[in-house]
Amino acid sequence: MSATPQLDTIRIRGLHVECVVGVYPHEREASQPLHVDLDLVLDTELSARSERVRDTVHYAAAAAQVVFLLKSCHFRLLETAAHVIARFLLAPPAPDEQRALVQRVRVQLIKPGALRGFAEPSVEIERGQGWATFTQEDKPWGTVDIIHETRDAGIYRLNIRPGGEIPLHVHRIMRESEMVLTSGLHCQNLPVPPGTVHRWPRGAAHVYANPSDRWQSILCVDSPPFIPSDEQPVTGEPADVPPEPPWGPYVGVGG
Repeated sequence: MSATPQLDTIRIRGLHVECVVGVYPHEREASQPLHVDLDLVLDTELSARSERVRDTVHYAAAAAQVVFLLKSCHFRLLETAAHVIARFLLAPPAPDEQRALVQRVRVQLIKPGALRGFAEPSVEIERGQGWATFTQEDKPWGTVDIIHETRDAGIYRLNIRPGGEIPLHVHRIMRESEMVLTSGLHCQNLPVPPGTVHRWPRGAAHVYANPSDRWQSILCVDSPPFIPSDEQPVTGEPADVPPEPPWGPYVGVGG
């Protein structure tokens, strides 16, 4: 009989993000501060013995991915933002992604400026495996995991098979933000490290290729949610769109 998994907690406290969260017009037009606390419950027994980051959850990478989601989605409610973060953190590892499975999460979001200094509203949710179910779609180049879709944005994980390529294409309607999650991917015909973020303007031609012998993954936010007819193949050269500088804790994070 196998031993019962141990349940341990990795905590990330005091994560500060400038992002758009709110329903009122003035809240939709400008970023405001959001404070984030995360608890990730998992079995750390293997990583404690192996001393390898791949056997646990890399908290710098997890924090950067949460920041990317908050900056990219422009949520209307704290509740929606908390649910999206919980679903993403509870998603099983992508193919060939090297990390442990998170069994349970607690997400607290605090909006310090919402009540103009009189008080600080917050939302806290706790969810476990079994709550978060995911749909996966097959593509010629691999698979897409649908993390969550709102009326404003769709959150997807794109998994590119070894030797696969998302062909050169543009979007005329959707705004698209993408973060590379793994090591070994090429974007615009150049290698890109994990944590690289591109925010593609409408009409900017972009392409991803996986020359490695492992699956590679991208976290993608489409605004509005993905429109199949707006994925328009093109010919020619990729657009010259520089990536964002790596967000602090993601600098130096390997795949």
